[in-house]
Amino acid sequence: MRAVIQRVANADVVVEGKLIANIGPGLLVLLGIENADGEEDIEWLAKKIANLRIFNDESGVMNRSLLETAGDIIVVSQFTLHAATKKGNRPSYIKAAKPDIAIPIYEEFVEQLEKLLGKKVGTGVFGADMKVSLLNDGPVTIVIDTKKKE
Repeated sequence: MRAVIQRVANADVVVEGKLIANIGPGLLVLLGIENADGEEDIEWLAKKIANLRIFNDESGVMNRSLLETAGDIIVVSQFTLHAATKKGNRPSYIKAAKPDIAIPIYEEFVEQLEKLLGKKVGTGVFGADMKVSLLNDGPVTIVIDTKKKE
């Protein structure tokens, strides 16, 4: 799994003119799922995101997690995060999982985050043409890949 995690002042997702998800301060996570992803990736990434210390404490130091700040979160599936661009100018998405594999993993990931955070997680609509808006706070943007665990 590959995630682009953005600390936001606010974010929303619109599909076909309808507001699907809307949050104030928290995280917007763009999530790419590949064929090799499984339960271990889901658990590791959900815990990492919930506990990632990228929110400011009283001293202005990034020392608090989403759990500690009670911030909100939206998770949007994005297969293009697994684009291979090594050859030519047209990206290949061969590593990105097809919907029959990706949807259950995506749903389980969202459920795992909801358990860890004790609150509802906003989502997009899998496979839809989404309009995602955000006001990046910081800006703070972090990329995590469960296969590299860096």
